[in-house]
Amino acid sequence: MSVNQQTHTGPPYGQPQPGYQGYQQPAYGGQPLPGVPHSQYGVYNGPMPGYQQPVPPQGCFPSLGFPSKGSPVSFNSDTSLAPNFIGSVRAPSTSGTSLSSGHLGYSPFGQGDVQNGIPASTAPMQRPPASQPFLPGSAPVPVSQTSMLQQYGPPPASVQQLSNHMAGMTIGSTSTSAPPPAGLGYGPPTSVPPVSGSFSATGSGLYTPYTASQGPLPPSVSQGLPLAQPPFSGQPVSTQRLPTQVPGFASPPSSTGIGPSSYPPTTGAPRPPTMPGPPLPVQTAAGPPTSQPNHVSSPPPPPSTLSGPYPGPPMSGLRGPPPPTHPPQPGYQMQQNGSFEQVRGPQTNYGGAYPGTPNYGSQPGPPPPPKRLDPDSIPSPIQVIEDDRSNRGSEPFVTGVRGQVPPLVTTNFLVKDQGNASPRYIRCTSYNIPCTSDMAKQSQVPLAAVIKPLATLPPDETLPYLVDHGESGPVRCNRCKAYMCPFMQFIEGGRRFQCCFCSCVTEVPPHYFQHLDHTGKRVDFYDRPELSLGSYEFLATVDYCKNNKFPSPPAFIFMIDVSYNAVKSGLVRLICEELKSLLDYLPREGNMEESAIRVGFVTYNKVLHFYNVKSSLAQPQMMVVSDVADMFVPLLDGFLVNVNESRTVIISLLDQIPEMFADTRETETVFGPVIQAGLEALKAAECAGKLFIFHTSLPIAEAPGKLKNRDDKKLINTDKEKTLFQPQTSFYNNLAKDCVAQGCCVDLFLFPNQYLDVATLGIVTYQTGGSIYKYAYFQLETDQDRFLNDLRRDVQKEVGFDAVMRVRTSTGIRATDFFGAFFMSNTTDVEMAGLDCDKTITVEFKHDDKLSEDSGALLQCALLYTSCAGQRRLRIHNLSLNCCTQLADLYRNCETDTLINYLAKYAYRGVLNSPVKTVRDALINQCAQILACYRKNCASPSSAGQLILPECMKLLPVYLNCVLKSDVLQPGPEVTTDDRAYIRQLVTSMDVAETNVFFYPRLLPVTKADVDSDSLPAAIRNSEERLSKGDIYLLENGLNIFVWVGVNVQQGLIQNLFGVSSFSQISSTLNTLPVLENPFSKKVRSIIDMLQVQRSRYMKLIIVKQEDKLEMLFKQFLVEDKSLTGGASYVDFLCHMHKEIRQLLS
Repeated sequence: MSVNQQTHTGPPYGQPQPGYQGYQQPAYGGQPLPGVPHSQYGVYNGPMPGYQQPVPPQGCFPSLGFPSKGSPVSFNSDTSLAPNFIGSVRAPSTSGTSLSSGHLGYSPFGQGDVQNGIPASTAPMQRPPASQPFLPGSAPVPVSQTSMLQQYGPPPASVQQLSNHMAGMTIGSTSTSAPPPAGLGYGPPTSVPPVSGSFSATGSGLYTPYTASQGPLPPSVSQGLPLAQPPFSGQPVSTQRLPTQVPGFASPPSSTGIGPSSYPPTTGAPRPPTMPGPPLPVQTAAGPPTSQPNHVSSPPPPPSTLSGPYPGPPMSGLRGPPPPTHPPQPGYQMQQNGSFEQVRGPQTNYGGAYPGTPNYGSQPGPPPPPKRLDPDSIPSPIQVIEDDRSNRGSEPFVTGVRGQVPPLVTTNFLVKDQGNASPRYIRCTSYNIPCTSDMAKQSQVPLAAVIKPLATLPPDETLPYLVDHGESGPVRCNRCKAYMCPFMQFIEGGRRFQCCFCSCVTEVPPHYFQHLDHTGKRVDFYDRPELSLGSYEFLATVDYCKNNKFPSPPAFIFMIDVSYNAVKSGLVRLICEELKSLLDYLPREGNMEESAIRVGFVTYNKVLHFYNVKSSLAQPQMMVVSDVADMFVPLLDGFLVNVNESRTVIISLLDQIPEMFADTRETETVFGPVIQAGLEALKAAECAGKLFIFHTSLPIAEAPGKLKNRDDKKLINTDKEKTLFQPQTSFYNNLAKDCVAQGCCVDLFLFPNQYLDVATLGIVTYQTGGSIYKYAYFQLETDQDRFLNDLRRDVQKEVGFDAVMRVRTSTGIRATDFFGAFFMSNTTDVEMAGLDCDKTITVEFKHDDKLSEDSGALLQCALLYTSCAGQRRLRIHNLSLNCCTQLADLYRNCETDTLINYLAKYAYRGVLNSPVKTVRDALINQCAQILACYRKNCASPSSAGQLILPECMKLLPVYLNCVLKSDVLQPGPEVTTDDRAYIRQLVTSMDVAETNVFFYPRLLPVTKADVDSDSLPAAIRNSEERLSKGDIYLLENGLNIFVWVGVNVQQGLIQNLFGVSSFSQISSTLNTLPVLENPFSKKVRSIIDMLQVQRSRYMKLIIVKQEDKLEMLFKQFLVEDKSLTGGASYVDFLCHMHKEIRQLLS
């Protein structure tokens, strides 16, 4: 079975997964463990054979001129692009074109249902094998066309009349109505440094108009010739080209909705003055006739010029090609590689580069309105997501084959583990990695894995089996210490095994010996999870424990701020009430009767109060420690207790705390000593554990870790901005190190009414593997639901303590860099006091030797941790990847969502040490290099004016733009310094599904929902022009859910959803929808509940009425539009990326 072939992926959730026959789950091969539930293995039938997929029909979809499944995404913007000129001089070209042959490369995205208005394709797309040899006979028959050459018209009278085809890329029928950007912070890179490692500034920060005074154009560009490209050896990569059209001309009739845009230009701020900089590549129409095989010829435009304000780069958005449901349309000539273009007529007016352009001879006419790229024809995230769901959501993803790219995170699919870890545990930026470091450097595609070791699995997937090898412990390689896994090779009749990571040969221990069958496999292959599965657990022996003794069960300590703000807001009473019931839901192992976790309680303001809640006491006792400079725990016995034994004393305490502090006037708090107290308590009890700290204000009271208010908005966009993300004292870094050594994890719930310095307070949480939750301006009636839901989930979720993770790799690559919430004392071990089921660790790999295509590359992630019952365990995840010598194979097997997850984390760490602008420029530069390398080495030769994107990466520009516009890298005026530090820490340990919806939120038209079905309505793209005044929409990004209500929504819908009779009566302060007994209300509330369940945090519900003041906040999440903070629209950014790519190529 070829590597990238789509494995048959079968029934959706609901079918049980085959397990192992007749083995008790926890205690493998020995006695069942005491106190651990007995669950039987199910029947296990061995690995499922890979189904051979039929190769999809090759050739073109007639209506579009796209080769099936694989034509490059390209925008024909003629031979040259200068973002400063409106209008286009059309170079004539010959078009003897043939359909692209053999474009059969793997693409994770099919041509499934088109969401907004285009009829959907009914035939499911199947993934062809990507590694099949290229067979000359398999190409479709070329369609021949008459070749013709036409002379250019007379040369234009000025440099100002230069071609900017992209400025008028009008693809489709609608266009964005956002204003053009006023001076975005992008600039052409003056040099192309390698992007790994440190950031270096690469842009001038402004668009630079090309002026005549800057000298003649580079010869390679002024001729307008397509860039020469090396012939691509092997099979072409699947990509897809998009049509383009010059402004001002109607397109031929077409049922796919391609036509000129009719939106008038919106005025933007004036252009900044010209900055000196390298001339942009622009094309003059003078020169010898050139034949351009990828274009339709058109008559030359007459020379004429015009001065006038520069209307700004084109606005647009992009969508994948419509599915093949239409007959061929008249008006397009077939193009090579599936690109197509309209024939263009002469054009009279050109916009000047900037106000004040001189006129040369001719009279200025009125400037034509700039036509824009139609957003429906640039790649659409919604389309890609829908296609993947329809193509890959119906059958299980079987992990038995090396280097398979999994379905997208947005697709609901079942995983069958047959030797590689589930994508729920590990996702990679590419599943086919370059054999050499030179090739990796050339492509600039980062090689990284996003690992979520304790990920929660859906109910119909089997949890990792627990294997017990008794006192001898897990079998490991003698040299590199890798754990036994499916890729180890048994030799000499099974007496020894060769390590798949370092090739060292190790004796098989006598108790582990087993004979081999005729294929060289052990006969007990299917009975042992570590030989047949990608993920499993070992019971660790005492050698894996601290001080060579088994750990005690962990403890939870609740530490409550009882200063004036916390008491007055009702927070203290709320926490105490909730804890009474929540303590019955502490995490427990399997089917244990009760949780083994012990609990303790502390309250604090300027001093700390410890409570003795020993079960023998009639009433709790309070002990006050006022010497916060030298923290100690005043009691051992009675501080950490079993909930059931001390229940009455605990309930009594929780009743008394709100009363005791009801009249407090103490406003100051300490923070450092609170963590120190929890740490000392865990040390004294000789156990690991978690501190739940509920804190309200900047700790200004005299004590270790005291902070000052250093918030300063004036530092934004200066070189000192990075200090806002750095802790203001090293005290908390040192404290974090001590906490990690003890296994003391800190979860922080913050309730600030003003600056709190999250960048400093969050350090301990961040480095111990904990979570931060923030509720600014906390109000009981609006925020209580969100806080209580977060608290419940945080207390109940699966968590491992005192964890150490190491990632081993096969020879040729090694783990070099790590991102996430953890601490590292050396270069290999990731240490976390606590690791929960939501946390990810992102690992970057670099080459240290050559890899081979035959053996591929292997990763093994080993996590040593203490379970919530106090059991020491090892969780192992294995993954095998392919290796390639052709760049095309790399680009065919990338996963854009994972790539964006890595790039966001890389950038968010970068802001700690570099100016934000430098980080932004480095991101843009790296992505331009990735796409330029593809264009140069993998795409078939075509005009330089075409933007060609790899099929797997066609969403890279839109998603990258979302990262660049995020609050951390481009804050609006209302975003606080604390918000930015909070988001920065949050994103650093997010998984791929969370970053996907965080950067490109999900927008659902709920008025279109079918009230009788359980399914969600089809999502739409994040742009204001997609919203209708007569509809209601939900937008979610993992932290908030907005309900947007249009001004023209029918009264009946408003009555059904909000229980009021008119739009004006809807209250914007609602934080939950009223519970009304009608189908529409039930449906919308069920959608919201469904979204809440999918996210790791409870999202805040915000009602937004159209044209209300809250709408400005809502519009920031419409990420395809230009943002109020100056972030580019999707279309503008695409044009900018095209310019960057062309500069790299020239």
